[in-house]
Amino acid sequence: MKNFKLTLLVASVLSALTACANIENNNLQNKQPASTTGTANVAEQQLNTLVAEYFVDSLQFSPLSATYIGYSQYNNQFTAPSTEQSRGKKLAFYKDFQQRLATIDDSQLTGQALLSYEILARDLALTIEGFNFPSYLLPINQMSGAHNTFAGFGSGQSAQPFVTYQDYENFIVRAQGFVTWLNSVQSAMEQGISAGVVLPKPLAEKLLPQFQAHIVSGAEQSLFYSPIKQLPEHFTTAQKQQLTAQYSALIMNELVPAYTKMSNFLADTYIPNSRETVGYSDLPNGKAWYEYQIKKNTTLSLSADEIHEIGLKEVSRILNEMKAVKETVGFKGSLAEFFTHLRDSDKFYFDTPEQLIAAYEAVKLKIDAQVPKLFNIAPKADYVVKAVEDFRAESAAGASYQSPAPDGSRPGIFYINTFNLKAQPKFLLETLSIHEAAPGHHFQIALQQEVQSLPDFRKFGGYTVFAEGWALYAESLGKELGLFTDPYMWYGRLADEQLRAMRLVLDTGFHAKGWTRQQGIDYMLANSSMALSDVTAEVERYIAWPGQALSYKLGQFKIQELRDYCKKALGNKFNIKEFHTQILIDGALPMPILEAKIKRWVEIQK
Repeated sequence: MKNFKLTLLVASVLSALTACANIENNNLQNKQPASTTGTANVAEQQLNTLVAEYFVDSLQFSPLSATYIGYSQYNNQFTAPSTEQSRGKKLAFYKDFQQRLATIDDSQLTGQALLSYEILARDLALTIEGFNFPSYLLPINQMSGAHNTFAGFGSGQSAQPFVTYQDYENFIVRAQGFVTWLNSVQSAMEQGISAGVVLPKPLAEKLLPQFQAHIVSGAEQSLFYSPIKQLPEHFTTAQKQQLTAQYSALIMNELVPAYTKMSNFLADTYIPNSRETVGYSDLPNGKAWYEYQIKKNTTLSLSADEIHEIGLKEVSRILNEMKAVKETVGFKGSLAEFFTHLRDSDKFYFDTPEQLIAAYEAVKLKIDAQVPKLFNIAPKADYVVKAVEDFRAESAAGASYQSPAPDGSRPGIFYINTFNLKAQPKFLLETLSIHEAAPGHHFQIALQQEVQSLPDFRKFGGYTVFAEGWALYAESLGKELGLFTDPYMWYGRLADEQLRAMRLVLDTGFHAKGWTRQQGIDYMLANSSMALSDVTAEVERYIAWPGQALSYKLGQFKIQELRDYCKKALGNKFNIKEFHTQILIDGALPMPILEAKIKRWVEIQK
């Protein structure tokens, strides 16, 4: 999965598309609502002050995210321990800003200011509602958690800087904060056992090796020793000796014992007490908890039953289209046999990593030349295609997008994992490139950071339903961009869409309808050409992140619905380029706010 989360770390370099090189930044400015020009009224001034303060002050609760976006004063801090006191402090913070926001007269706001008000009001209300559910009892899982972020930081290959002597000192303090946090995580998980709120056993079992990997017999064997192996040459001999001694002591006296303690807890206590069921519906107050997760992740008011039925219909529709492809290419066997053929035939896979990367670079040029057909804006920042680095390739996603640096020091990166070439079929070339890069994630995320009028809480924030909904919608533009002329490439598009359709069925199946893990695996194998290893990872992801996987297809549906609405309402006045500008130009929005904004725009166009 794309490492989106809070990593909208974007900025600008050169024009993203050669064919769009004449599109200047003033296009972005000219598309802004009228309220971003002229003298702001009192309500707007109050709002601007409030949202700026909110963003900066909120970083105290997420120092790791602060490091990602360049707030270096947080580089020696870790996430606060999971305690009742820290949760109370966060809740008071959100309630305070909610009350302050309510004093602003939103009837005086328009344009970007109105959008910011609506977004913050919604986000605060939803965040406060989330305190009704004991998510702190499930602080980590095999997919996510500050324990994995910390390991990435300590490797020297992530956002944690290791340039100055102070940088190295900062990480030592941050690591000590990690140990404190990890102890509190164990305490919370012990409370979870008592309350009957624990991870399903397959997920708990996958946590164990993540901690065992850091139990070493010598400091030099540790991932956290990597920065010492790369000490800057300008450090003095005394500094190098001092840091080497400090990091060795940190690893052997603090980190290894902490990882050992958590490993023993998982093996001896937590895993034996983990649950056999997998859905949130089996947890205390689980039905309401899952409904909250749906609302949080999709920003829409849909029930689990409604989403499940939508998914079943979509899976059936896409299967019929896959059968049509099978007939077109002249395959004589059944659809299941066609799936096996696609999994096993060498002709659908590359022989070397270099061939794979070169193929994606060629597709980049092809797509870049066609994008102006449907867009009149483009990011200034370019993107490049790169193989996932060797040190993380085995556990990384098949493809991902990393945003451009905020300071313009690096372009966006479309990562392709070359670790297993059998996981990278040729027929995914076009659809995966559209989704991850242009006009998918790269367009949406890079543009979001380049719009100067966006406040930071929007510039560095986002919604999965918008970002992934947009990327999946972008895939649907492939034929309009002159792609998918090869039937196998069209199958690749269908395979990608089928994955997102199956997610609607499985996520709701697990968390609202009592499906088992094996039931989910069997369903995916029967309705796709995915390999068992990929299916298993996907199933366990949906179990770990209830509601998250619903965002992709539901986001795409909403954007397509808005396009259909605009086309019908505007008739001959409808312009697809202008519609895409309106979707993208204000950054990621919750779907109801996006819908209201688009409908206001339509009324102006009439």
